[in-house]
Amino acid sequence: MTNPPIQTRHADSKGRITLGEAYANRTLIVEKRGDELVLHVARVVPERESWLYENPKALKAVRTGLRQAKERQFSKNPPDLKSAERFAKDLEDN
Repeated sequence: MTNPPIQTRHADSKGRITLGEAYANRTLIVEKRGDELVLHVARVVPERESWLYENPKALKAVRTGLRQAKERQFSKNPPDLKSAERFAKDLEDN
């Protein structure tokens, strides 16, 4: 059974309301529209990771890689990881 679309809630002395277990430990955006409050369920992305969602090409590549891994589609010729490691260390030194 689903909850009705409109419910009455009473705020406590500190202005808090409870929304029920369905919203426990969820992040909500509170939007004020005149005398109404609109709640949006949200997910927060750390700022250092937000670049990925701002770069469609990179996001598509990551999603493709995740899909391929899930489907166990692995490269027959994996990259030389030792060479990549040396390259990364050289970059750190510069």
